[in-house]
Amino acid sequence: MNDLVEFLRTHDEAFRSRNRLQSLYSDFRLQKTSNPDGYQANSRAWMRGLTAAARAGRLPPATTAAGQPSHVVFGSGEELSRALNSQQWGRPLALGAVMQDAVERREFIPLDDFLNATKSVYAKSWIPSPWQVVSWGLKQVGVASLFGASDKLSVGNLVVMANVEEAANAIIAKASQLDQSTTSLIFSRSLFESEFAYVLDPTKHPEAALSTTDFDILLRYLSRDKPYLSFTSSTIKLKSTSESAPQPITQQDTDIANLRTLIKALETQVSALTDRITTLDISAREAVAAKRTVQAKSALRSKKLAETTLHTRSATLSQLEETFTAIQTAADQVAIISAMSASAKVLKSLHAEVGGTEGVEEVVDRLRDEMENVDEVGRIINEANTSKVDEEDVDEEFATMERMEKEKREQEEAAKTAARLAELEGLEKERKEKEVEEKGKEGERQTEMQAEAA
Repeated sequence: MNDLVEFLRTHDEAFRSRNRLQSLYSDFRLQKTSNPDGYQANSRAWMRGLTAAARAGRLPPATTAAGQPSHVVFGSGEELSRALNSQQWGRPLALGAVMQDAVERREFIPLDDFLNATKSVYAKSWIPSPWQVVSWGLKQVGVASLFGASDKLSVGNLVVMANVEEAANAIIAKASQLDQSTTSLIFSRSLFESEFAYVLDPTKHPEAALSTTDFDILLRYLSRDKPYLSFTSSTIKLKSTSESAPQPITQQDTDIANLRTLIKALETQVSALTDRITTLDISAREAVAAKRTVQAKSALRSKKLAETTLHTRSATLSQLEETFTAIQTAADQVAIISAMSASAKVLKSLHAEVGGTEGVEEVVDRLRDEMENVDEVGRIINEANTSKVDEEDVDEEFATMERMEKEKREQEEAAKTAARLAELEGLEKERKEKEVEEKGKEGERQTEMQAEAA
């Protein structure tokens, strides 16, 4: 059985009944006027099934998704029709009409219309005209209308609004649990996707991750239809709890996002280097134990290089974290000052944000300190461009490992010898006890013999 059809049978009761399946796959379009209740029952069943399948990434992805499983958008056309094909019932003949109804109700929205709309999809003035709806149905070459004689599905990418709303609410819920400081609400595109990729499925299965196209849709929705963030091609800024609307992206926001991305990358490198050093140390010890001198020294050299690199990366990471902390503190101070002076005039607000003459001097001093830190970081990085392994350190550590291995073997041999001596002493003691016992018994027999003789 087709995987998609099996998914529908598993997730919706309407697809488990033989009679309902026959009805769902039939051309029930004429029931829209002759049996409206029956038409709506079949239409809603298909809507539930397609929505659930899209959420699970089981529908053909949008043509812009580069083959990635999508969870809030899917591609309609021949591929979807084949995916829904049943060996017993064939292809769903009325599915085109169902999807056109969904477009009219804005439960499904053509992807281009969704991304390019300047007004919210919830605005009444956004409702597409009948001609626009019919035009969408005419995009398939050779199809006169979705209600025509052909059973082919119109080609297009459709946004599933129920899934968009669910994913957007999940992002907002997760974001509310993050650090709410000013700088922590600023993300690069890569950091944002990494942070919220699995909001629809916490199991973090690779196929459960939201696709790039999904994020394009969600960012557009969260900025236009449910104002919660501002975004550019590279930077995303969430609305704080004290703001009524998200603030526009500035160059400072972009710089902060880039800094956060660099810190994240360095954290990943430091973690990987730490694991590598541990692995190399184990390899060296095993090689020493097996008396494989060449392998042991090779592992130690690699370990020394990794340790040098780790030291450099850690120092750089520390400097960047200090810089970010300073920026975070300054940004929070600006936010506090801005909130306190919101009712003042623009000029006074600007002066209040810098805290007057003393504040300017403080900012200049901090800027000078940070510039010196940058110079220091550059100097450290330049000094660490070339790394060499001290062979004396390698030989010394190798000799230490050999000595430890020798001592370990001597201790094991001593323990075995002590155990053997203890065993021999036990046997000797047992032998003597038996001799004493035998002498006692012999004395008793002689006494008995003397008594009998008397």
